[in-house]
Amino acid sequence: MNYNKVNKFILSELINICGEKDVIVDKKRIIDYSHDEYIKPDENTFPELVVKPKTVYEISKIIKLANRNLIPVTVRGGGTGLSGGAVSFCGGILLSMENLKKIVEVDKKNFMATVESGVTLQEFAKELEKHNLFFPPKPGDEYAMIGGMIATNAGGARVVKYGTMRNLVRGLEVVLPDGEIINVGGKLIKNSAGYSLLNLFIGSEGTLGIITKAIISIMSRNVNTLTILVPYDNIDSAIKTVTEILNTKNVPVSIEFLELEPILLTEKLLGKSWPVKVGKAHLMIVIDNKCGECVNEQTEHISEICNNNGALEIFVAENNVKQKEIAEIRSNLYESIKNYVVEILDIAVPPASIGDFVNELHQLEKKYSVWLPTYGHAADGNVHTHYMSGKYFNGEIIPVPENEWRSKRDLVVEEIVKTGISFGGSISGEHGIGVTKINFMRSMYSEKYLDLLKKIKTVFDENNILNPGKMIPSL
Repeated sequence: MNYNKVNKFILSELINICGEKDVIVDKKRIIDYSHDEYIKPDENTFPELVVKPKTVYEISKIIKLANRNLIPVTVRGGGTGLSGGAVSFCGGILLSMENLKKIVEVDKKNFMATVESGVTLQEFAKELEKHNLFFPPKPGDEYAMIGGMIATNAGGARVVKYGTMRNLVRGLEVVLPDGEIINVGGKLIKNSAGYSLLNLFIGSEGTLGIITKAIISIMSRNVNTLTILVPYDNIDSAIKTVTEILNTKNVPVSIEFLELEPILLTEKLLGKSWPVKVGKAHLMIVIDNKCGECVNEQTEHISEICNNNGALEIFVAENNVKQKEIAEIRSNLYESIKNYVVEILDIAVPPASIGDFVNELHQLEKKYSVWLPTYGHAADGNVHTHYMSGKYFNGEIIPVPENEWRSKRDLVVEEIVKTGISFGGSISGEHGIGVTKINFMRSMYSEKYLDLLKKIKTVFDENNILNPGKMIPSL
């Protein structure tokens, strides 16, 4: 589609709406808005300008202006994404939500909070701590904004017990592509009145509307937590253990699987120590409960299951200091390898298939002589695999010549995707589609399915101004 450029008149109108200090045209300042945690800034990722509205009414005026003049708009939260969903590839206006920072209400009676979309996970957590409450999702970056988490249906490690954002969002305030403001859902647990527009906006990656405010479920804090590390000789034994744990009465908060090489690199990066050094596949199991005695009973039961499935040892981190150190290492696995990451995949497969899927990945490593460090959420089947421009050797990453890794890239990534789909998997468990996975959509869905997605997009956004070029191929 042919879009118009931002001219002097439109720039003047945007300044009238937001104020001069909240309209950025200086390219040196725009560079901070031209990338996410994966996409690097270049000449194709710069918007023409950045606006930072303070209210939903300012956003409404901006969108009406953009829609009338066929100016593309990219919505940006914290910029913590890994698929390019909040990066502008069509120029136009980048709309940053950073000024919508109000925690409107913490409703302890209904266990719900109302927050604007620019509130970060860290800010929200601090406010909830004052009320002895918490919000379960933990996508890996504390600076992720609530609106962006909803737009990508974020999950993280705690999904198995508490669900993704879709399980926790009760209501939304949304600005539509024509600038109209609507509210969907509310402080409701049940609502069967008509089609669920609420669920349509969740995970839509800013392509159907701009999420400005949300009503979300919150919970009382479980003060007793405990982390268990369990190494195994192989991934199959580890995943068999996970399946049995999930069949117990009390499901853990999270069960992560990790392989040793990224752990060793992260130890070196942080100067911290992972307590377990044996085995090839590790499980990291987190338990929480209001009842301390219940946590101990659950630990004993889980330990018994682990031992019965060939655990090499069991390490229990009972104090908060060691738990935080372990969690920090897990959270920084990507940081330790990211300088050599060429492609990030977050394929989701049925949980019981993780072992078979990871074994297939190791076969691909041998077949193509590449390194594919892999870790993820064992309990929900979400596997994070990285195609690298280097190989692991003796505690270091050794660079591979560019012509070597580049010549294999498309072929290896395509095989990984097809392998995941062959297990009944999805091309994205939590990172979203954005631009990085858009070409894989046809591998997963039929043309009829994709045509329905296009029709939904057109109903909401006839002029295709919101986040164009994302999620839906050939639109």
